[in-house]
Amino acid sequence: MNTHKIISDPVFGFIKIPRGLLYDIVQHPYFQRLNRINQLGLASVVYPSARHTRFQHSLGAFHLMSEAVKSLTEKGVYIFDSEAEAVEAAILMHDIGHGPFSHVLEHTLINGISHEDISLMMMEQINRDLNGQLNLAVAIFKDEYPNKIFHQLISSQLDMDRLDYLRRDSFYTGVTEGNIGSARIIKMLNVKDERLVVDAKGIYSIENFLTTRRLMYWQVYLHRTAVGYEKVLINTLRRAKELVQQGFDLYAPPSLAYFLKNDIDAEWFACHEEALQMYAELDDSDIWSALKAWKHADDRILSLLATDMLDRRLFHVEVREEPPTKEEIDGIRHQIATHFNIGEEEAEYLMYVAEIGKDMYNPADDSIGILYKDGTVKDISEASEILNVQLLSKKIRKYYLCYQRI
Repeated sequence: MNTHKIISDPVFGFIKIPRGLLYDIVQHPYFQRLNRINQLGLASVVYPSARHTRFQHSLGAFHLMSEAVKSLTEKGVYIFDSEAEAVEAAILMHDIGHGPFSHVLEHTLINGISHEDISLMMMEQINRDLNGQLNLAVAIFKDEYPNKIFHQLISSQLDMDRLDYLRRDSFYTGVTEGNIGSARIIKMLNVKDERLVVDAKGIYSIENFLTTRRLMYWQVYLHRTAVGYEKVLINTLRRAKELVQQGFDLYAPPSLAYFLKNDIDAEWFACHEEALQMYAELDDSDIWSALKAWKHADDRILSLLATDMLDRRLFHVEVREEPPTKEEIDGIRHQIATHFNIGEEEAEYLMYVAEIGKDMYNPADDSIGILYKDGTVKDISEASEILNVQLLSKKIRKYYLCYQRI
C-alpha cells in the first residue's frame, strides 16, 4: 500500500504527506476549510495572480518542516520520531484559525481574540476528534515543551511559516525580488545550547532573507492599494454590523449572520460552544455573497461600500510620514458628507486613518544567531557586514489616509 500522499506544488515540487496522523489532519474539515481562504486576503487587487490559499501555504510550511527535521538530524541533532511528527503536525495547523481575509475580521466581527487563540481552540478540537494524538503537537505550539527548538521552528525569526510564505507569495505575486533561498537556509540550520542557529556560511542567505522580508512587506502586504481596499471591507462589515444590531434585515449566510448579530469576544467563545463551529463555517465566499446582496441594500452607505468592493472602486490612499491633522480629517469628512448628502457621522464610514508600522528588525525578538566553526555564536547584527542594525531597527511608521473618491 502507498505510504504517502504526493501533492504537486509549483513552488517546491512534490510534497509528500505520510499516511496516518499527518494525513488525518489534512483530511479534517477544519483544515479543508483553508482551501476557501486566500493567503493574501485582498492583495490580488494589486497582484491578480495572488490567489493562492492558506491550504497551499500550510502544506508548503509542512514540507519545509520535514526538510528542516531531516537537515538537523543529518547534523547529529537527536530528534525522536514522535517529536518530528508532532512538530510537523503543529506547523500544518499553525494557521488553522485564520478567518476570511486574514486580519480584517479581527477588528470588525470579533474583538479581543486573535486568530492564534482561535487556531489553538481548533487544534484542541481536532485533538479531541483524533483521540488525543496531538497532545505533543499542541504542547510544542504553546511553547510548553522542554526542548525549545521545536517551537522556534514554528514561530521565531527563522520559522518555516515565514520561509514558506515569503517564497510562495513572491512566486504568486510575481515580485521576483522576494525569492529567498529557503532550501539553503534550511541546510544551514543548526542547534547550539538548545537554540536554533545558522551556520556561518549561511550568513548571506540570512541577509537576503531579512532584506527580502522588508521588501515584501512594503511592496505586497502593506501596498497602499491593498490597504485601501481592505479598509473599504472593514468599513462595510462595521456598517453591516451596526445595521443588523439596529434591527435592519440584511441578507447574510448563517455563519456570517451569527457574527453580525452578536458582539463576539474571547469570553463569548468560552461560553458558547457553537461559536467555534460558526467560525469554522466562515470563509471568503460568505463575505463575497453577502457583498453581492448588500450592493442592493436600502442603506445608501452599505450599498455604496459593497459596490466599491465588487467594482474595485478603492478608497483613495495618501501615505504620509506624519499623521494627518484633525482639521484635515474634519475637512475630508465634511466634503464627503456634502457630496453624498449624508450626515457627518455616516461619512465616517467612507474614510479611514491607519497608522502602520513594521519593525524590520527588533533585537529583542529578531536576533538570529550565527554559529562559527569554533563554536561561538554571534548575533546576525554583529556578524553581518551589510546589515546596519541602527538602520534596520529604526521603527518605520507610515500614516495611511484613506477616503472615498469623489
